[in-house]
Amino acid sequence: METQLELARKGVITEAMKTVAVQEGLEDIWIRDRVAEGRIVIPVHPGRKNQKITGIGFGLRTKVNASIGTSSDIKNLDLEKEKARTAEEEQADTLMELSTGGNLDAVRREILDCCSLPIGNVPLYQAFSEAGREYKNPNKLDSEYLFELIERQLDDGISFMAIHCGINRFSIERLRKQGYRYGGLVSKGGTFMVSWMEYNNCENPLYEQFDRVCALMKKYDAVLSLGNGIRAGAIHDSHDRAQMAEMVINCELAEIGRDMGCQMMVEGPGHVPLDEIEGNIMLEKRMSGGAPYYVLGPLPLDSGAGYDHITSAIGAASSARYGADLICYITPAEHLALPNVDDVREGVRATRLAARIGDIAKYPERREHEKKVALSRRDTNWEEHFDLLMFPEKARAVRKSRTPENSATCTMCGDFCAMERGISLFADDIKGDKKSV
Repeated sequence: METQLELARKGVITEAMKTVAVQEGLEDIWIRDRVAEGRIVIPVHPGRKNQKITGIGFGLRTKVNASIGTSSDIKNLDLEKEKARTAEEEQADTLMELSTGGNLDAVRREILDCCSLPIGNVPLYQAFSEAGREYKNPNKLDSEYLFELIERQLDDGISFMAIHCGINRFSIERLRKQGYRYGGLVSKGGTFMVSWMEYNNCENPLYEQFDRVCALMKKYDAVLSLGNGIRAGAIHDSHDRAQMAEMVINCELAEIGRDMGCQMMVEGPGHVPLDEIEGNIMLEKRMSGGAPYYVLGPLPLDSGAGYDHITSAIGAASSARYGADLICYITPAEHLALPNVDDVREGVRATRLAARIGDIAKYPERREHEKKVALSRRDTNWEEHFDLLMFPEKARAVRKSRTPENSATCTMCGDFCAMERGISLFADDIKGDKKSV
């Protein structure tokens, strides 16, 4: 079958492209041309029914990914299904299923059945989990099994995959030459691949046989997200030589994959100081030819555990502002525990807020909605105001819990409401678009 990229290059506007155009308020021809350039990807599995369509990339709303999955400690499938449904209810745009505990085929298939979001995963997780159980040593993984597993997961309905193709002997040598790291290696898939390469004294098969990876992805028109396996896990490691070596390789592979007709995306940090985010995104866009950039957080601080959903929202807003296309949420449980349902909810909400903050800076024309919010607040038109908010139920609940005596005000100011007094002072002067809408 032909991929969205190959069809776009032939001038075809697919149904998926039309859907993205309507969602974004853009011309479908414009969407097609950006897909043809590889600057927009559409992770839509051809064999999966009732899957939501979303576009990721240049000129589009910054998208939010939620991640779920079992661990070796907690293998509650019902919990993961509830987390998947919660992520969808909270309007995440994509979902990553990252299980490492239990029957991983069964978990994946159940999640695909209970959620209509485009679903991605990291095939190395299952590969090394199963090798560890079977051989008591993940490093004994048969590389051929890895390719078989990728196809099995794609056949189940996975729409995008984070595959660690950019780790090779050269990037590992950079770790040695620089004296390792303050924050160590934090990517599970990346660390296991490095361990496998060292144990077997072999090159990464996903790098060495990259054309084979692309062929599998093309068969199902899945988006290949080039995993950030050597990403920094501490801000003091940000942009060290090992991370940059992998980034250069991933950006080269993005170009090679596009030339093969595969939809490509590049993954980024990680932990990165706020002042380095703009430069990081500029480098990825320049070196990859504008491939969509999927950033993990990012976290501009290492000491915020317990509130890392807030820490990462600060980094995410800046990332969206400077051109990141997909943000992987961080939950309050980050660095501490497997997220629960409430963590998922808070993580999606914080990241959606961050994405909107970035988008209204990146696309000034998108500030019109905020003007309507401001006018309804100024005029104390509470019901209209609630309807315009991102989280109206939360706002209504807070107000209801502290009902004011004067229904036009809130209990913060009560009789001293600045909004009411201001309107009375300038009522005759308000004109044009400054009137209530």
